[in-house]
Amino acid sequence: DSRIYVAGHTGLLGSGLCRMLGRDGYKNVVTRSHAELELTDAAAVAKFFERVHPEYVFLAAGLAGGIHRNKTQPAELIRANLAIQTNVIHQAHLHGVRKLLFVGSACAYPKHCDQPIRPETLLTGPLEPTSEAFAVAKIAGIRMCQAYNAQYGTQFIPVIPATMYGPNDHFDENGHVVSALMSRLHKAKASGSGSAAVWGTGRPQREFLYVDDVAEAMVFLMNNYNDGGLINIGAGEDISVAALAKTIAKVVGFEGRITFDTSRPDGMARRLLDSGRITQLGWHYRTPLADGLARTYAWYLQQL
Repeated sequence: DSRIYVAGHTGLLGSGLCRMLGRDGYKNVVTRSHAELELTDAAAVAKFFERVHPEYVFLAAGLAGGIHRNKTQPAELIRANLAIQTNVIHQAHLHGVRKLLFVGSACAYPKHCDQPIRPETLLTGPLEPTSEAFAVAKIAGIRMCQAYNAQYGTQFIPVIPATMYGPNDHFDENGHVVSALMSRLHKAKASGSGSAAVWGTGRPQREFLYVDDVAEAMVFLMNNYNDGGLINIGAGEDISVAALAKTIAKVVGFEGRITFDTSRPDGMARRLLDSGRITQLGWHYRTPLADGLARTYAWYLQQL
């Protein structure tokens, strides 16, 4: 019966959180659309918390995307995310929220670091330049949660999930790697094209999690984790972008040639998270990559 506010409920992760909370029997989930509540507006956020008084908050709202958006909209990414997280975290403190979970990003970790990446690696080296603006905003949110915990005794949990994919992502150049590739390969198949291009060399290694698994992990943490330390959510295995593209092509049914546009940036060479802390608590991911991709493609076709 607790009042649970999911910020960003229409997005990739927020919609997954609403599905998981509904599945687990939580009845009092509060949501607000972008039109109903502008989270970058400090006064509007203050009024919302004053009226609703949520007891738990999942802060999944923000502006995100793949390499294309990071390259073309860095100012928007840093401005919007800093404003949203500052407003929501501060009002959560002022109105006595029992727990808040802040969703960070793996791009907050240094460009060069030991794999798998431990939470302690944060701020130990330079960031990947292609995602620096977004990463700086996310680092600020993580440290803001920890600062409020230290000064005010709040229970604000900063988490970093592996790269997510699934329904309600942006299936265009502004999307994450899976949705962007899926859209591109589907369009190549539909147009009868004999080839489709993948950004970069295809060599970077990434760890992928189906969004419902991430959402389930976050509900699990809200119930079982009382430490303000940064915690990773991952699958424990990664795959090259080239291999990912071939797997998506099989799911989509694209039989043409996959090429690599090496004029485009690769981003971080490898990103595999050390998720030992959450697995020790008892959580493990459920959805194999091929199954998650098939579910995602089925949803994408329904939207078309």
